[in-house]
Amino acid sequence: MRQALKNFFSRYRPRHVRSIVYMLQASEYNIRDFLKWYWRTKNFSNVEKRKRLEKTAKAKLLLLFGGIFLIVYIAAALVVFNFIPYPYKIFFLAVLLYAMPYILVLLLAVFLFLGQNLLQKPYEFFIIKKAREKLLRHKAIKIAIAGSFGKTSMREILKTILSEGKKVAAPGHSHNTPIAIGKFIESLKGDEEVLIFELGEYYPGDIRKLCNLVRPQYGFITGINEAHLDRFRTLSSTVQTIFELSEFVPDNSIYINVENVLARENAKSEFIVYSRKGVNGWKILNPKTDLSGTSFILKKDNIEIKMESGLLGLHQIGPLSAAADMAFLLGLTPEQIQKGVKKIKPFDHRLEPKMDSSGVITLDDSYNGNPDGAGAVIDFLASLKNHRRFYVTPGLVEMGFRIDVVHKEIGDKLAKAQIEKVILIKNSVTPYIERGLKEAGFKGEIRWFNDALSAFNALPSLTVKGDIVLLQNDWPDQYA
Repeated sequence: MRQALKNFFSRYRPRHVRSIVYMLQASEYNIRDFLKWYWRTKNFSNVEKRKRLEKTAKAKLLLLFGGIFLIVYIAAALVVFNFIPYPYKIFFLAVLLYAMPYILVLLLAVFLFLGQNLLQKPYEFFIIKKAREKLLRHKAIKIAIAGSFGKTSMREILKTILSEGKKVAAPGHSHNTPIAIGKFIESLKGDEEVLIFELGEYYPGDIRKLCNLVRPQYGFITGINEAHLDRFRTLSSTVQTIFELSEFVPDNSIYINVENVLARENAKSEFIVYSRKGVNGWKILNPKTDLSGTSFILKKDNIEIKMESGLLGLHQIGPLSAAADMAFLLGLTPEQIQKGVKKIKPFDHRLEPKMDSSGVITLDDSYNGNPDGAGAVIDFLASLKNHRRFYVTPGLVEMGFRIDVVHKEIGDKLAKAQIEKVILIKNSVTPYIERGLKEAGFKGEIRWFNDALSAFNALPSLTVKGDIVLLQNDWPDQYA
């Protein structure tokens, strides 16, 4: 009862408008996603757990609108209250108080919807139209990357290697939407020789829209899995959307990762396939990986390139090899390719190694939230024998109807890799990991924590020098 009252009155805190605007912002102003989060939230007093509201122009406008609404609502209620007969005043007041937070949410959603359709979409259409016209005149080679996972890493690998012999530009961070790409195109100087675009996919048709903007000559399909399955509904819809890339790029100019099952099963015979075994006639020799990085020799005819990268895991060999082949195709020398590969270091929060003062090695993989990525890092952990290994995870999001299968498979892989310690964050999906562990006969220790912060705070007391801690994925606030 006490908790129920706390939950109810959390809607009447002075900071409630800020909490709602933060939820809208964290949902990327997708009204459907926001409403799903809103209706499953019981207590609104602490929705800003991992991040804080960014005071952007849109956020400030919504805060102002919410504040004005509350003032007008309370003032109007007081005026009407004076005209209500006394026996009904308490009932009227109770109804007004109960309805206020829900009306606030409804009006903010309507205000946002109108703003998006009457102001934002026309503005974005203008920006994207200008960008498309500018890009059509640009003489640079255009490369597009599509896939459920690995897009940002592939982009950075390509950019680093190709920059040894070409002037290369690409949007930063995970800027992969039409408006973000449009703004990037507006910033181009015109003398770039290669442009690399990461194509984001959330709904069917997204890749087609982005390709209409970018008009790529070369493409990469990094793999397909259950990422965003909540939105796509079916894996076949995901496959069709990602393969929209082939409507714009000639089949013999598309590189595809055949280590991924769905990509391999749907690849056309003309595609250029890549894996840790090789790419386009190049063979992989002497592959090695450890905590210092990954190395191998790329050999074709009488050409050998010694590839040494700071990236961790044998699953990196395929993307590195594909990027090297692309570079060779565009005229880079083996020496330039080798030099570029050597400059590649682990990307932020993507199997990024860090050692603290106590000698504990943390592998930060918190931006990696997909089944293939989870499987790859478990394989890498399995190869590190002389360490005690911790696997910390809240599980994966947006796995749709495959949510149980995906997480039980993670548990199964952890058990087979003989990981010593598995730390699970309590939520709706981690019990499936526990079930997978137990069904596979896991002999290590399972520890539970109520939230990620509690787990992180406990790690120093659980670990000793030489231990390896893998942080697998991090749930955004809207999924916590």
